[in-house]
Amino acid sequence: MDPIDDREREFLALTAQLRHHEAAYRAGAAEIPDSEFDEMFERYQELATALGIDAEERLDAKPGADHTDGFETIAHEVPMLSLEKLSPNRRDSKGEAMPLGEQLANWYDRRRKDLELDDDTKLELLVEPKVDGISVSLLYQDGALTRAVTRGDGRSGDVITRQVLAANAVPATLKGMPKTIEIRGELHWPRPAFEAYNERLAAAGESTLVNPRNGCAGLMKRKDPDGLGDAGVTSFLYQVARYEGGELPATQGEVLAWLRKAGAPTYEGEYFLAEDGDAALAYCDGYGERRGNLDYDIDGMVIKVDRLAHWDLLGGTGHHPHWGIAYKFPPERKTTILEGVDVQVGKTGKLTPVAHLVPIFVGGTTVSRASLHNFVELARKDVRVGDTVYVEKAGDIIPQVVAVDLAKRPTDTVPVPRPTRCPTCESAVVEEEIFIYCPNPACPDQIRERLRHFASRKAMDIDGLGEVLVEQVVTALGVRSPDQLFGLKSTDLAGLDRMGKKSADNVIRGLEVAKGRGLSRVLNALAIRQVGETMSEDLAAHFGTIEALLAFAARYVAGDEEAVESVAPEKASERGAIEGMAKKSADIIFAELDSAPVRAILAGLGAAGVELNAKIATVTEVDGVAGKTFVLTGALPTLKRSEAGERIKNAGGKVSGSVSKKTDFVLAGSDAGSKLAKAEKLGVTVIDEDALLAMLE
Repeated sequence: MDPIDDREREFLALTAQLRHHEAAYRAGAAEIPDSEFDEMFERYQELATALGIDAEERLDAKPGADHTDGFETIAHEVPMLSLEKLSPNRRDSKGEAMPLGEQLANWYDRRRKDLELDDDTKLELLVEPKVDGISVSLLYQDGALTRAVTRGDGRSGDVITRQVLAANAVPATLKGMPKTIEIRGELHWPRPAFEAYNERLAAAGESTLVNPRNGCAGLMKRKDPDGLGDAGVTSFLYQVARYEGGELPATQGEVLAWLRKAGAPTYEGEYFLAEDGDAALAYCDGYGERRGNLDYDIDGMVIKVDRLAHWDLLGGTGHHPHWGIAYKFPPERKTTILEGVDVQVGKTGKLTPVAHLVPIFVGGTTVSRASLHNFVELARKDVRVGDTVYVEKAGDIIPQVVAVDLAKRPTDTVPVPRPTRCPTCESAVVEEEIFIYCPNPACPDQIRERLRHFASRKAMDIDGLGEVLVEQVVTALGVRSPDQLFGLKSTDLAGLDRMGKKSADNVIRGLEVAKGRGLSRVLNALAIRQVGETMSEDLAAHFGTIEALLAFAARYVAGDEEAVESVAPEKASERGAIEGMAKKSADIIFAELDSAPVRAILAGLGAAGVELNAKIATVTEVDGVAGKTFVLTGALPTLKRSEAGERIKNAGGKVSGSVSKKTDFVLAGSDAGSKLAKAEKLGVTVIDEDALLAMLE
């Protein structure tokens, strides 16, 4: 085979892998440690260069990589650049590993040279913890928080003002501030609060969150922030990006003290003023032993030139500033033997390889099973049964097999084969990008996983129907599809293990209550690929009834051009009728909805009395609002945007997520951003909250 073909194949596989892991991270459900992602990305860049891929076409060159649909994106006035990193993988010109101390010494000497300091002049460094959280930029005007924005791609980020305020994650006001000041910080989830939240999820029969960082990212991207105040997310503020109408202290250490005096949370007592690079590195190395006593996660340290006047003089590159550098703690890594690889079948039929290991203690727990993610990843690492493998559990993420010690590989090992048939039901598999699926909805493993999901809190929320009972209703009572659950009787359940009459009656009551959840909850409960909470709500709101949705699905699958264009326009610049639906996801969603098994389940649910219409408030049309399209942007004085949207809908209006020539009104609050600018460019009428309330009255 031509070597170029191998490289192209690897490059395409890595591209798909990186896109998947980026999406998982943005959704707050990262599957791999940062170190493993970085390794994959470095290899991707090597292949891209070797294959002559233009910089503009590479994954890291695309703007908005951290954008989440439904959130407004605005540009940072001062870019939020990444810091240069001290890397254990860096090599010198001879190809030999370069110690971290040598790397830091080189950086320190360059900074002294840039500043033209003589030998007698100190260049002090402030060393701060590198909190493992979510970077945020906070704009305060006259001491009040008016905008919070994620780091995004460093040039622009998503507005999460409502989320951070609802979570009480940052101060709503600060004392003694300049008229305008932009402060950078890190949102994080203290471990005690995170563990308490997971305990509540577990008690409710829900899947627990993987780690505080990813959980924090997920909470801050909730479109409805109600209830975030109980989670316990908080922050550390550490840098002033810009200000007007005031004066700052002279050093970074003094800025931290000044912020703390103003009421900002800072890591008091956890930073250190070093007289040179050697002292900074010694502090970093020693801090690694202390971090286990903290109630929040850190993944390294940040070393900054202390005197702020030096920052502008030092400047930076388009990627990172020269005034700071990051030191990352190496993740704990242990070796063990891979005894076997099992294949698990998920609720959507996805086949996932799972490693069985000789038990090893790593990251605070004994690990005997570890994720291998998917078969593309397994082949990329060339993991084989019998291998000595490296296992990491960085940041308490699910244990990962990250590499193989090839020097210890037995001579008789063979690659783990990609399955061609489902290990449970023997159906021929289908492939979609980097994943392999069992297409058989009657697969026993799929049945169990789908029923567990159907009963879960965010789906149909069936009280009392947990994992153990689901297993019993499948094996003992022969339940095979969600609609059959509603045919169960109390006497059926009372005869099962650990189920008395009272418990059985409670489950039956839970099933009866679940019948009224409405169309969006039913769609989310069916475990249709590409349909989560948000998409199910959007589908229900757009179509209203299951009959309308299924009729449209049939048209779409038949290739009806009008139907396809309405939800997945051919022009990438145009938006379809359903927010966030692209052609690829539309193909999957409507094909599943039009399939015989899904139609049969929906028919059974309807026959059982389950509500299959959208739960829509009674509409009382108001002149001037009814039939009009509104776009909401910015923070409103008294109403939440969700409340304003509901009032518009209840008056017969429509709420859209994007501004176009078809928009009738843009309701703009403070920090309205790009949507307001587009409305003004298109000549769309802009109103404020008072004007909306007058229209509604």
